[in-house]
Amino acid sequence: MNASPDSAKTPLGELIGRLSVLHQKRIDLGLERMHRLLERLGHPERKLPPVIHIAGTNGKGSTLAYLRATLEAAGLRVHAYTSPYLVRINECFRLGRAGGGVLVGDDELRAALEEVERVNAGEAATLFELKTAAAFHLFARNPADVVLLEVGLGGRLDSTNVVDTPAACVITPVSMDHMDFLGDTLASIAGEKAAIIKRGVPVICAEQAPEAMAVIEAQAKRMRAPLFAANESWHVNVEHGRLVYSDDRGLMDLTAPRLFGRHQFDNAGLAIATLRAITIFKISHAAFEAGIVGAEWPARMQRITSGTLLSWGPQGSEIWLDGGHNAEGGRVAAAALGDLEERVSRPLVIIAGMMANKDAQAFLANFAGLTRHIIAVPIPDIENAMPVDRLADAARSLGMRVETVSGVEAALRGLSKLAYEVPPRILISGSLYLAGHVLAINGTPPG
Repeated sequence: MNASPDSAKTPLGELIGRLSVLHQKRIDLGLERMHRLLERLGHPERKLPPVIHIAGTNGKGSTLAYLRATLEAAGLRVHAYTSPYLVRINECFRLGRAGGGVLVGDDELRAALEEVERVNAGEAATLFELKTAAAFHLFARNPADVVLLEVGLGGRLDSTNVVDTPAACVITPVSMDHMDFLGDTLASIAGEKAAIIKRGVPVICAEQAPEAMAVIEAQAKRMRAPLFAANESWHVNVEHGRLVYSDDRGLMDLTAPRLFGRHQFDNAGLAIATLRAITIFKISHAAFEAGIVGAEWPARMQRITSGTLLSWGPQGSEIWLDGGHNAEGGRVAAAALGDLEERVSRPLVIIAGMMANKDAQAFLANFAGLTRHIIAVPIPDIENAMPVDRLADAARSLGMRVETVSGVEAALRGLSKLAYEVPPRILISGSLYLAGHVLAINGTPPG
């Protein structure tokens, strides 16, 4: 891979730090720099196995997890590129292997990034562009049967939008987020997401708000791309606790997803619809069953069942972790908590930390009917994290009782001193950066 001779001596973190300063802005959407990088790398994006490209606001990662688990259950080797990572940058790159994919090792990732650094020759490029180029470089050099490619931000100008003829384009639910980059209306945001649609390539779309769906339908028509939309071409329902999927090819009755929440049935349905819309893979009922049950995706209504956090919180409490950070992410987490409350009633506490560019009031409003107890915490070592006082003000404006503490450990230890008749249910949420910090201090990073 033409790694530098001293690559074994270069810590991965030091290399990432070096690459991070090649562009003044952390986010600068555009494809010109990406095309330049890929040309200098010999166009690895043209040497990939079939690509499934996934855009949307919420549910991209979970949908990808169902796709990967199902394809691997069918015996296929699956590369996957996702973002952001929670604890280690290696999480972004999963290499397909017979019997199941693996996260890229430090040495192989370092070599790929150094090759990208070499051909870039010090020119301006964002870290995400360099990472994405490294992913294509890695995937082109490792044999596999399929690539799952998750959009980083938006779609039209996202670094992943350089594959001319993917096998399928997938659009998960679109909602208001990243308005500073994608526009301040649902239609404009949907337009950015829908721009991944390629001429003649199947588009599989989750249920959308009408204004978003109109944009996606128009773009699919413009590109003469077959559209397979939820509640039109395919349906997914919960019946007696099971996932029931149907389309014009028939019905499948499957075990419920292990990932928690009603929205996970929808994400699983989108993955099923995708694999049934493209005919290059033959997926058995048994593989669908194994994939839906077996999919894992950290920090999405993830119950913490081991690790350090359990010793800090009240004895017997439930601790849940969710990286939701916008209004829609809050809505689905709140719905999942409502389901839990119906099963086993417990007092609910929200420990929240958010980024400064997020709408804290819109996020927290989802929980106003479930709890009045909010604990605002900072996100350590992250630029542009929301000050806890601002987060607390958003909670107070909703009539919630809020306190600010120095961090998650202090929040949990403080709760353990309270006299609960029933041990509480605790949700730590508001940011994937906070979720990554929690998994790291808990000693349970994604594998």
